[in-house]
This record gives sequence, C-alpha cells and structure tokens, in this order.
Amino acid sequence: MCGIVGYVGYRDAYPIVIKGLHRLEYRGYDSAGIALLDEELKIYKKAGKVSDLESHVKDIDMVGSLGMGHTRWATHGAPSDRNSHPHQSGNRKLSIIHNGIIENYAVLKETLLAKGHVFMSDTDTEVLIHFVEDIQQETGLDLQDAVRIALNKVVGAYAIVIMSADEPDLLIAARKGSPMVIGVGEGEYFVASDATPIVEYTKNVIYLNDNEIAYIRRNDLLIKNIDNTVQAPYIQRLELQLEMLEKGGFEHFMLKEIYEQPRSIHDCMRGRIYPQEGKVQLGGIKEYTEKLKNIDRIIIVACGTSWHAGLVGEYLIEEYARVPVEVEYASEFRYRNPIISEKDLVIAISQSGETADTMAALELAKEKGATIFGVCNVVGASIPRLTHAGVYTHAGPEIGVASTKAFTAQVTVLTLIAFYTAQQRGTITQSKLVEYLTQLNDIPQLVEKALKANDRIVEIASEFKNSSNCLFLGRGSSFPVALEGALKLKEISYIHAEGYPAAEMKHGPIALIDENMPVVVIATKHSSYEKVISNIQEVKARGGHIIAIVTEGDNDVRAMADYVIEIPETAEPFVPLVATIPLQLLAYHTAVMRGCNVDQPRNLAKSVTVE
Repeated sequence: MCGIVGYVGYRDAYPIVIKGLHRLEYRGYDSAGIALLDEELKIYKKAGKVSDLESHVKDIDMVGSLGMGHTRWATHGAPSDRNSHPHQSGNRKLSIIHNGIIENYAVLKETLLAKGHVFMSDTDTEVLIHFVEDIQQETGLDLQDAVRIALNKVVGAYAIVIMSADEPDLLIAARKGSPMVIGVGEGEYFVASDATPIVEYTKNVIYLNDNEIAYIRRNDLLIKNIDNTVQAPYIQRLELQLEMLEKGGFEHFMLKEIYEQPRSIHDCMRGRIYPQEGKVQLGGIKEYTEKLKNIDRIIIVACGTSWHAGLVGEYLIEEYARVPVEVEYASEFRYRNPIISEKDLVIAISQSGETADTMAALELAKEKGATIFGVCNVVGASIPRLTHAGVYTHAGPEIGVASTKAFTAQVTVLTLIAFYTAQQRGTITQSKLVEYLTQLNDIPQLVEKALKANDRIVEIASEFKNSSNCLFLGRGSSFPVALEGALKLKEISYIHAEGYPAAEMKHGPIALIDENMPVVVIATKHSSYEKVISNIQEVKARGGHIIAIVTEGDNDVRAMADYVIEIPETAEPFVPLVATIPLQLLAYHTAVMRGCNVDQPRNLAKSVTVE
C-alpha cells in the first residue's frame, strides 16, 4: 500500500523521483523518503506528506542520476522519520524501499540480532536489507545473487527496489504479490508501483511478474526469475494520458472523478451494447459463452466499494440471468474452506487489480477448479493476468482514495455481464433486452442531469456537516447504494455512518433515531416504493431528519421528507447508477466543510496490496 518510484539514466534523478512521489501519494501518505547515488549514497526521509520531504531537502544539493523514492502507508512501525523508507544495511552501503509485508521478519530479525546486527527502525523492511547484507558477508556473493537468495527465503508479499553504493549504475527491482512496472526509455529506465509516475517520460512499460527480479542499468535490462532463469521481457504500450493525472480545474481529484462519470460510464459501454439489435457483446469473456450457459452458481469476491458493486451485480444477475449468486468479502472467503466446483464461476472485482485479499481469493478458487473472471480498471494489473477471462471497466485513472467513478464503472460492467449472461441462457426476451439496453444507453445523460443537483446538495451538507452519526436506507438494489453512500461519508468526513436495508431498521437501528439523526433514504418510484414510504414515516414519527433521494417530480415523498434530492427517472435495474451520484456529492461537500482532506483521508490508501 506504499508508493515506489526509481530512476536510472542520464538525467538528474531527484526531480523525476519527487514528482513521481507526488503522483503516487494516493497509495500512502504518512511519510516519504528518497535515496540518491552520486559519489556517495545519500538518504533523506521525513514523516508526513511528500511536501514535508521537499521542505526538508530544499537547501540540499540533490545530485545523482540514480535514485529512488517511497511514500508510505504504515504496516510495521508507527509513522515517523525513523520508520520512513528508504532503509539501509548495517554497513550503510545498501538501501531498500518496499511495498508489502515480510511475514517471517521476526524470525529473521532474531537471527540477525544474534549475529550483531543493529536495527534503526521497527520495520520489516529494514530486516530484509540487513538479511541481504548478511548473505553477502557470509558467502561473498555479489549483490544480485544475494538478493535472489534472500528473496527465496522470505515469506510474504513484496515489491522492492535496492541500490548499492558499490554499484552506482544499478537498480534491482523485484516483486511477489505487489505490483511493479518498469518504464523503458532511451538510455534510461524507470520503476514504479504503478504507471502514473512513468507516463510523462515513456509509453513503453514492462509489468514484472511474481517471483521476477530485474537488474536495471542505464543501457541494460536483465530480468530473471527467483530460480535464476533469464526471462524474456514483454513490452506493452501505455494508453494512459498525462492529463488524466491532473485535477483539470477541480478543487480535488474526487470531485473531478465524480464529474467524470458520464464519460466513464459511456466508455464502459462503448462497443459493448447494441440497443437497436438488443445485443450485448463482451469480447473479453466471449470464449467462455458455453460456460456461462451451464454454470450452477456465480461467486463474486471483492473488498470495500467493489464488494458493494458486487451486491448490485447479485440483484441484476439473479433477476435477469436466473443464476444463483453469492457475494463474498475476499478477506473472509480466502480463510474459509469454501465449497467450490468446476461448475462455478468466480468474478473477482478490483479497481486496481492488485487487492491482496481478492488475489488470494481468486487463486484459491482457481485451485479448486472454478472458472475465474476479472472486473478491473487497470490494464496489465495482477488480477487480469491471473484470471481466465474478464472485462475492463475503462474508467481511467482514479486518484482520489475514496472510489467514485470506479464504483459506477464496476456496476455498469456487472450490468452488462448480467444481460450478456441472460442473453446466452435465454432468460430474457429480445424485446425486453432492446428496452433495457436502450435505457442503459441513456444513463450517461441521466448521470449528467443528476450532477445538476450539486447546489442543492451543498445546502443540505451545510445543515448536517456537524452530525456525529448518519443512517442510509435502501431496498432491493438500492440497499448496496445505501451501503456505498455510508462508506463514502465515513471514509472522507469521519462521520459515523451505516447503511441498512430499510426494512431492517426496525430490528435495531431504529433505537438510534432522534432529532439529531439524519437519515438518508433512497426512495425512487419502483417496486418497493410504498414500503419505503412506510419506513420514512417510522423515522419521522421518532423525530429523525429525512434526506430523500427521489424520482424527479415525486411530490408524495417531498411532503414527508425534510430535504429532497431529485434524480432523473430510469428503469429499476439502473437506479444504482444514478442514485449513487447525489450520495457521492453529499459526502464530498460534507467532508470539505469539515476541513477534511478528501483525496487523502486519514489511515486510508488507494490500493490495498497487503493483507
């Protein structure tokens, strides 16, 4: 969950590395550090943001054409200067940055302490670089072989970059379970935990595979696996554009990404739906059409916001494709002994494609013979490479830690999978498919219209910005939207919020309702409308304040609710795509009014690459 960037070439490394750290700060932002090698190995690090590191080194001559940097999300050891990366070996000749967790670090540390090693931090990462040093001292091996032997003996996940004062033109990069990408330039190479720091300099990249080690010099790249076998690198072309990584005039990335949803939803559907023909075409899973016709069950595994998208998918797939669906937290699924057969389809959902628990869950399911589909946003990520087939969301880079456009993109793709599966299994009529796909094609315009409620939402946020608690209620496929609305509010504004099925309110949460409790209700005019009205009346009878998300022109709920936010009318399957928009804006404006850093909320990181 940390950001890594490195450079070797003919330019000064510092400007490249520090800019890369700013681009990667969404991956971790409790401390940052940098290592440069010119005539000597120099390391500077600081607790806090990358800007704190910049201030720390502003009067220092940052010379060197070999460098690496790190922005941290703490796992072992509290955020502090001493626990910041890079870390050094005991002889101060080796330096390392690391994303991941070394699970057997305590055993290694005990052994190294007995040999006289002295540690300056509380991290597992420092243990690894001391271990490499110890292997060199005991065996006389060169650095490349010492790193390979060390990695054969450690347990856990890692993406690492190592520099040596004795090798002024060498970066060593390796990965297992955490992402690492190499940018290929002319007489220069870049390494990073994702492509965002690289796109400005090159479009040619290599994604390291698990258990691969790259030995990178200015004019040479050698990749071997952990067994010392040379690997042929596969160079891919980045589609990422530099302007996608800028705020584009918005105050925050999150707000920009909320407003990008009409385009991102359109991009998800482009070339995949043909409304007049009543046809869905998903090239990424086409070769598994026969499998879809005969599956017994679908299991969706995901975490966080992706899990909420999976719940929406459950409603849609069961309703239209008539296949039983289970939605599992990947972090729980992987530690059970789940009953999985070859007639099961497992769909793994992850924005980054690097979520550690989701990767472990799909690997477990794969071992048991299931077919694995991936729903992912990042081309070349680990999950797409581990799955049998899948569908990219094409939402573009999402920098804000609180996911917005990734959620609606995932829901869009799951909607397409639901209708594609129904089409293949013959569980939906052609006329109904034409009707639904025609309405689905209009969703980007309806989302655009929903965004026009922004000024009204600002007014509502100003009324409730000082609340301590909030409930979100929904029925049917609006229940996952309520869960997602609550998650957005709590993760960026730090207001305690919970989402519930509206009918479950009477089974406990109603005890919390009083005049200080705002209750957000998704009350669109669909199948459970009358029931939701009853729930609203129950809240009002106990003094709660109702903020209702309603279908445009609904005067019945307006007469009961304290505050109303209208969304355009759409068919019931597509309500989650439109109803989530005002909830995102409500969370955003509430957080801004409370003085919170909405793009980098405390204790969170964008890509959860550790367990």
